[in-house]
Amino acid sequence: MKKTKILLIGAGGQLGSELTQGLWSIYGIDNVISSDIKEPQGVLAEGRFERLDVMQKDKLFELLKKEGITQVYHLAALLSATGEQDPRWAWKLNMESLLYVLEGAHELKLDKVYWPSSIAAFGPTTPKDNTPQDTIMDPTTVYGITKLAGERWCEYYFRRYGVDVRSLRYPGLIGYKTQPGGGTTDYAVDIYFKALANKTYECFLSADTYLPMMYMNDAVKATIDLMEAPAEKVKIRSSYNISSMSFCPAQIASTIKKHIPDFTITYQPDFRQAIADSWPKSIDDSRARTDWGWQHQFGLEQMTEDILKNLKK
Repeated sequence: MKKTKILLIGAGGQLGSELTQGLWSIYGIDNVISSDIKEPQGVLAEGRFERLDVMQKDKLFELLKKEGITQVYHLAALLSATGEQDPRWAWKLNMESLLYVLEGAHELKLDKVYWPSSIAAFGPTTPKDNTPQDTIMDPTTVYGITKLAGERWCEYYFRRYGVDVRSLRYPGLIGYKTQPGGGTTDYAVDIYFKALANKTYECFLSADTYLPMMYMNDAVKATIDLMEAPAEKVKIRSSYNISSMSFCPAQIASTIKKHIPDFTITYQPDFRQAIADSWPKSIDDSRARTDWGWQHQFGLEQMTEDILKNLKK
């Protein structure tokens, strides 16, 4: 039986470092290679790391062959707010890099590919509450457009070439191990850092902006659960809806005040408000729960307690 050898591309981001550690615990530190365009920071420096610009297709293919890679987790992308500052580069990076990975998986017969989609693939005419798996998708950001197009490419490579590609439509992801990375939902990461440092936070969304969210521990669990599921249970090859909770800035502030009573929040909505308003308020992820047994572990109260406890350390 072929040995599992995993490459994570764009591992230096919010999700990548924690996913790398999750995969170490299953496959061992020697069989998981993290990569990024920047030098490794923090925990990534403890394991195997390759400096990689995924836009250099030859270098990517060379690394896949040299290391005998069997699975790729392709996480490199420009996020929603950052992507709006340079839309053409966001399109080029997000789309071309995915196509290089899918082509590599096809040509080199890799076992599996993971690529993340996002609730940004939905849009203003998508049903906002309990957004279904199959629905209208009319994204208004270049990030969302690349995610919708990427979903179609993933399903195409599965149907046309048999590439075992799997994907989740992440809600806002919240973790404490890395700083925010330029996403519209990143207020829910930054607020914890500012609450502890300054006991105050100015939010770039309005108080009652509900968005689907997920704690990083659950995001890592969902990703690995999907990739470990038998192929016959993965019935959706575009991308699965996934969720664990929905809340607004006023609610997250109120849970923080239970731990830091003198914490205050103010609201100064900026261009990210229009992005958030185009996204769902809550997600129906029943297909993921039925097909491969997805179950979340953290709600808002448990997440806030866990983050503040760990940040204080």
